[in-house]
Amino acid sequence: MYQITLEIQKLEEGPYLGTSPELPGLIVQGASPEEVVELAPDLARELIEVMLEIGEALPAGLRPLASPTRVPLVVPA
Repeated sequence: MYQITLEIQKLEEGPYLGTSPELPGLIVQGASPEEVVELAPDLARELIEVMLEIGEALPAGLRPLASPTRVPLVVPA
């Protein structure tokens, strides 16, 4: 398990775009910020799996979480 920062911005065209400074290459687009947050974990996991499969080094800022883990959780109001 890894922890990344997800930066979300609204595009002029309407949808929202999520990227992460710790995981370059992660690009998530959704109709709302909530959709970006919902889609990001699976896409990040798939990106990390591909990097490991092809022998690419993981980005230096990407570190496994220690156990026990405390992770902020976003709860829509």
